[in-house]
Order: sequence, then structure tokens, then C-alpha cells
Amino acid sequence: MFIHPSINPVAFSVGPLAVHWYGLMYLLSFLLGWALAVRRTQLAHIRWTREEVGDFLFYVVLGVVLGGRLGYVMFYQPGYFFAHPLHVFYVWDGGMSFHGGMLGVFVASAWFARRTHKHVFDVTDFVAPIVPIGLFFGRIGNFINGELYGRVTDVPWAMIYPHVDRLPRHPSELYEAALEGVALFAILWIYARKPRPRMAVSGAFLLGYGCFRFFLEFFRQPDPFAGFVTFGWMTLGQVYSAPMIVAGLIIILVAYRLRAGFVNKHAGFGPQRYQRHRTIQRDE
Repeated sequence: MFIHPSINPVAFSVGPLAVHWYGLMYLLSFLLGWALAVRRTQLAHIRWTREEVGDFLFYVVLGVVLGGRLGYVMFYQPGYFFAHPLHVFYVWDGGMSFHGGMLGVFVASAWFARRTHKHVFDVTDFVAPIVPIGLFFGRIGNFINGELYGRVTDVPWAMIYPHVDRLPRHPSELYEAALEGVALFAILWIYARKPRPRMAVSGAFLLGYGCFRFFLEFFRQPDPFAGFVTFGWMTLGQVYSAPMIVAGLIIILVAYRLRAGFVNKHAGFGPQRYQRHRTIQRDE
């Protein structure tokens, strides 16, 4: 059994400015995400430039921060923030919704796609393998803040959170960092290294994250302001993740069926002509 280290949420201060660990985790995720995105541009089937990656990062930052915060406000505690509207801006205290951040990134991707004349799913397929890096650092930030802790348990690696109670609990933030972050990143990074049908990588992300998050919610303490919201056992995280699983499966199925239909339609093409049509399809 372990004791939560009770880390000071403020990493360091510069005069009156306090730099929080939670904010540093977001900064690290954006920097590493940018580096990985640049690396993806070196793959033969990726048609992005380094300059486009830099421009897209600006859109992603806006989507993550605004979408994540507004999603938390609207999906989890609308009543509280309606009564305390200024607290919407207290992002250093935590309170970011992944589902809101995901919607924010999708809106940002659509906006970027429109401005650069790319297909929106080409943009989301490009960024999907990198998103788990942000999830990893975000969960580490949650662990530092001592929030989103797990349910009471008797496993040998249980952790006591002194600021909560003296009961041994699952360190669910670390579970999420391992599965939603490291494991999902490895799966998507390997899967996306080869050409896949348009939408397939995006669908794989929705399916993978939805499954991991739904499973991990069984170890995470339900939000005190919500508890179990459906069937007496489902949490808000599971309610929001279930549609992602269904959507991911549908998107992957549609992506591969569309590709199979295209191949069958042009079965008589020679290799060079087929490749030319694939290039045209990616540009649509």
C-alpha cells in the first residue's frame, strides 16, 4: 500500500505568476505532440508539410483548451458554474473534459480542413495517433493534483489519498495514463504507419479510447456531484464513452467497405492507374 505523495500543484513561481504542474503537463503534451506530428510527415503516405503541422497546432490548442473546459462545464457541473461563472476560467484547478476536448479538436480540424482544402477525415486521421500523448500527460496532471482517484480496494498497490480519506483506493489516474495514454498510443501509432482507408484511423481512435475509458470507469470513483447515473452502475464517463465505441465500429466498417467498393469498381485498372485514382480520392 502506498501514500499519495501530495505534490504541491504549483511547480514554481515567477514573481506573482504561479506555474501549475497541470498547465505544464498540457505544455509537454503539445510540444511532444508537435514533434510526433512532424515525424508522421516523413511517412510516404502522409501528405502533410512541417509548416502545416505548425499551423494545425494552433487550432488544436484552441480546440483542446476551449472544448475541454466548456465540455467539463456543460457535461459535468453546469449548475455549479452557472452559480459561479468566474470559476469557468480557473483551469489551473483542473476540470477538463476529454469528451469536450475531443469535440473541440474535431471542430478545430474541420476549421483547419476548410482553410487548407483538405478532407476533414484526412485531418483527423493524421492527428488521431498523437492524441493519446495528451491523454497521458493529462492523467499525470490529475495524479499530481490528487483528483479523479479510484474506488476503494484491497489490491497490494492500493494508494491512500490523505486529502480524501484513509481508505486504500485504486490509483485510477495511473491506470488511465497507462491504457488511454501509452497503450492507445502504441496501438494507433503502429496501425497508422501503413496506408489505411480514409476514416479508419479516426474510427480506431474512437473505438480504442471508448473501450479503455468504459473499462477503467469501473476502477475510478464516480464524480461526487453525479454518482451512478444509469442502470445503477454506469458513470457519466461510461455514458459518454459508449457512443464512441459504437461510432468507432461504424466508421471503421464504412471506411473498409468504401475502399472495397472502390477496388471492386476499378478492378480492371492497372497498378499505375489505380494508384492515380487513390491519390485523387485522398485529395477529395
